[in-house]
Parts: sequence; structure tokens; C-alpha cells
Amino acid sequence: MKKLLTIAGSDCSGGAGIQADLKTFAAFGHYGMSAITALTAQNTTGVYGVVPTPPDFVKQQINLIYDDIAPDAVKIGMVASAVLIDAIATSLMPLAVQNLVIDPVMVSTSGSRLLDEDAVKALCSQLLPMATVITPNIPEAEALTGFTIRDKKDMVAAAEGIAAFIPTAILIKGGHLTNTADDLLLEKGKLHWFESERIDNANTHGTGCTLSSAIACGLAEGRSLYDSIANAKAYLNHALRAGLNLGKGSGPLDHLFAHPSRN
Repeated sequence: MKKLLTIAGSDCSGGAGIQADLKTFAAFGHYGMSAITALTAQNTTGVYGVVPTPPDFVKQQINLIYDDIAPDAVKIGMVASAVLIDAIATSLMPLAVQNLVIDPVMVSTSGSRLLDEDAVKALCSQLLPMATVITPNIPEAEALTGFTIRDKKDMVAAAEGIAAFIPTAILIKGGHLTNTADDLLLEKGKLHWFESERIDNANTHGTGCTLSSAIACGLAEGRSLYDSIANAKAYLNHALRAGLNLGKGSGPLDHLFAHPSRN
């Protein structure tokens, strides 16, 4: 059994954040741990309150996990401030983390910026360069590069633009494209497309969290980054096609679609 750590915010409604991450780890048969960066009051209709975790307490969570049950892979999600980013980077740097997936949660589903300029600078200078792969969606890639992404050609330009100042693999998720949901990986100067049809399901709460956590599972298992992404996309597609329909807004995925009790 592999051991995985998620460093992210809590979603009390269970669809995203550490709850989605832990469900994904369990679906892959692995042991999940969490360092909580914020408590949120939210449901499928939106986020109504956020209480950040004190940075020293986040560091304490990470350090105690590594002192006892060292993870085989780490996923980082919501980190809302420069001081929190610094605390996480300071904790992880001496640990030489090998399999680090960062989902740079910078833009809300409604399009609102979630990080101020200081936090974005800290994210780009301290945390993102440590990653094995970062997984921005199109609005987040636009925030990192400063230009509009309309199509796959723009996705290539954005990936190359990000690579110019963040020396890591970059997966730009294409879920915001009009006709497809193709993702683009730029790894060591080479481009790889992961083609996918759009799935007719309005319940997409937590897709980004789920994909990045599934990628971390593959890396923990010793798979290549390419294979980890391919397997993660297949898992996400199945979770979407399962058609779970909960809540009054954009509902969660069915993370445990393959559980024996469903068959």
C-alpha cells in the first residue's frame, strides 16, 4: 500500500479539497493523509466562508506526518496566502519530496481570482518549482501567463510561456475548451496531448482536485508521468460518466464508482 499526503483546504460538502483527494487515494487502494490549509463553508452552490489555518500549524501537520509515516507522493491544492506558501515550501524543501503534484488553485469556478499578487509571486518562486508536475486549468494558465487561451494552439504557447520561468512539467487541463476536454503535457521540452471527448455532465465539482490526486497515485506507484496522467484521466472520466447527481448546484463526482458494492 502506498502512502499519499494531500496539503489542501477542506470542503465540508465532500466534493472537492482534501475530501476529494482522500476518496481518490482510497479508490486507488492507497493510504491517505492530510495537512489542512483552510476550513471552508461551502456546498454545491458555492463557497460562503473560508478560515485559513495558521501557517505554523500547517508546518506542524506536515512535519509530524513525515516524522512518522513518510508519504510516497504529495499533492498540494488550495494555499491562499504568501505566508502559507512560504510555510509549506520551508517544510517540504529539506525533505527532498520526489513525487509532488501541485494543483495551483488560483481562480474560482465563477472566474474570481483567489490569490493576491504577493501570493501568486510566492507560489511561482517558492512552491511551483519544487513540483514534479503542475496542473493549471485554462483560467489558471491565463493567470500565470497574462494572455487569453482560446484554443489548443494557445495552450501550447501558454505551456511554453510557463516553462520559461517554472522548470517543471506542466499539464494544462482543457476542460474549459468549447468542443473537447484535451489536456496538454509539456515535459522536458516535449509536448504530449491527452485527447478526451467532453462528457455531458454538469456535476463537475472537484474535478481538478481529483485529477491531480489520481496523478499523484500513479507517481507513488512508480509509473511514468505520462502513464500516471493517462490513468488519472481514465479514472476521472469514469467518475464523471457514473452520473452521480447530488445537491442543488454543480455536484460532486462518484469517486467510488468501481466499489464492489456497486456491482
